[in-house]
Amino acid sequence: MDGATGTELGRRGISLALPLWSAAAILEAPGILREIHADYAAAGAELITADTFRTHERSLARGGLPGRAAELTLRAVEIAREGAGGRAWVLGSLAPLEDCYRPDLVPDDAALAREHALHGENLVRAGVDAILIETMNTAREAAAAATAAAATGLPFLVGFVCGSEGRLLSGETVTAAARAVLPFSPSALLINCSPTPSLLNPLQELKAAAAGLPVGAYGNVGHAQPDGSWVSDGVEDPAAYATHAKTWLQAGARIVGGCCGTTPEHVRALARLIAPG
Repeated sequence: MDGATGTELGRRGISLALPLWSAAAILEAPGILREIHADYAAAGAELITADTFRTHERSLARGGLPGRAAELTLRAVEIAREGAGGRAWVLGSLAPLEDCYRPDLVPDDAALAREHALHGENLVRAGVDAILIETMNTAREAAAAATAAAATGLPFLVGFVCGSEGRLLSGETVTAAARAVLPFSPSALLINCSPTPSLLNPLQELKAAAAGLPVGAYGNVGHAQPDGSWVSDGVEDPAAYATHAKTWLQAGARIVGGCCGTTPEHVRALARLIAPG
């Protein structure tokens, strides 16, 4: 997989102000966004994730762009395809409706069903190759997102975010989360947006619960503080990140990539790890 889009936009000087986060770049910096996708493809990524993490109606309306979810989702996918240049598959990100790190803010079931279904339909119309449900912090929202993705008929992957103790941020076990989405026939299960140094244990639990499905991982190399400052997890060096990824592969991961803080150099290190020379 590729690496981070949001933090990479920030590294290249683009504002990541909430509630739009990375979605503002679709309108304000499409050239830089395209360049990031191209850099990941050149580094060896076989899966490029379109910048649709915050193109659902809820976030866009809060950011002053109501009624533009379909338009911006389509444009994000177009930019990803332009950047990939035929060298990689394009995934459409389907993220939590609220804050990725606030399971207490997950909306009610009716809102989850309605809004994830709409985003899934927009991703289909935009022409993604598959849907990447990512950074799910509760089993309940993961199941709602999986229901919506399955209804599109596209292949889809499901990623869960865990804390350093190896559980979802809701406190639920990885096993319980996997069981919540398996009935919807995902193509793979993942751990993502979790601290790289502590990712191996939840990945191992996920593999045991995955009923033979491929599993994968893409971790963070740090996290942003409320004041915007960055706190490193001590694995920002691409070689150090690849050392952790090697343990994920040894544990049975079939898919590896990078989340917050990772760069094309991290993906290049992963590509060399998987196919030396």
